[in-house]
Amino acid sequence: MVRLLLTQILRLRLRMTRGEAQNDKGGVVIDSCTSSSSRTSWVARKSGHTRFEHAASFGLSLSKQGFILSIMMNKILSFYTRYFAIWVVVFGAVAYVWPGWFVALKPYNKLFFSLTMFGIGAVLRVDDFKRIARRPVIVLIGSAAQFTIMPLGAFVLARLFKLETEIAVGLILTGSAPGAMASNVMCYIAEADTAYSVSLTTVSTLLCPLLTPGLTLLLAGSRLPVPFWSMVVDVMLMVVVPLFIGFGVRHYLKEKIEKILPVFPAISVTFIIFICSLVIALNKERLAQVTAVVLMVGVILNVYGMLGGYAVGSAFTMERRRRRTLTIEIGMQNAGLGTVLALEHFGEKAAMPAAIFVFVCIITASAMAAVWQRGAVEAK
Repeated sequence: MVRLLLTQILRLRLRMTRGEAQNDKGGVVIDSCTSSSSRTSWVARKSGHTRFEHAASFGLSLSKQGFILSIMMNKILSFYTRYFAIWVVVFGAVAYVWPGWFVALKPYNKLFFSLTMFGIGAVLRVDDFKRIARRPVIVLIGSAAQFTIMPLGAFVLARLFKLETEIAVGLILTGSAPGAMASNVMCYIAEADTAYSVSLTTVSTLLCPLLTPGLTLLLAGSRLPVPFWSMVVDVMLMVVVPLFIGFGVRHYLKEKIEKILPVFPAISVTFIIFICSLVIALNKERLAQVTAVVLMVGVILNVYGMLGGYAVGSAFTMERRRRRTLTIEIGMQNAGLGTVLALEHFGEKAAMPAAIFVFVCIITASAMAAVWQRGAVEAK
């Protein structure tokens, strides 16, 4: 060790005697015997390095700006998606005042809903389906509750309030719809079991091509002819096919699509807002006559579904987070689907309960989620 140290000292002294010194300006060691051409070469290299550093700095600056813009865009899209209820109310008011803007786009209604489901499918992952396979029992319980509590509740309310035929069929169709994808966001805000919510929504969406028309036929078939097979085909084309196309795009493009992933929920929200606004535009003249009754029935159905969901979770001794998930999941229906099916098969009037239910369930679920979130924060 001592020999090695002495060797290093001797080498250092030898270099110093050759006239090597530290350049104070550039911080570079230069031989005192170096020729002027060598110095010129060094200056050129120094200048080249400086240009490279400036270019690299400029590139990093652009990269940083792009990163900041990406974060800002994600925050804007997140804000837009989270405050879904506000936009539904705002554009509903616009549709009431200027209905012509929305009525003109009625022929594209089914296409818009298909794009909604494509956007939802694009945010699904393989893990979402694996999660269902790992926990089949609790998913089965939640799905069974989804397709019994709400359809039966809608049927009973239609009888109790003696709703006219079109409104009653529209309400039952709304109650027979699958869970709303917006419930996943609400569960996340409410500190509920978001993974469980995603599983329930996915399963109910895959089951709805048969169960939604089937339950509507069973509970409303005596009031109005229900075109079962036509509805099955429509639901397959508007829900299942675009959902799996979106899922396939996400699965196969992977990293390439990650950067624009927040755009897809925003697309879905946009088209649901349009669909609800369209129903208001189409029913402008009827709103003053039936809104009070339909609104009250919609609120009762929504609150009943939320209480029923919590009761099911309690009956099966689920943990608190899953009880919250069932509360939100069952109380919120994919009323956008109900609206499109009602417009297509039963008329504009039948679509009103579904459109109003969108307003109701978004507002009540948002309020509930906010209360639970505040409680969770205070508990921490």
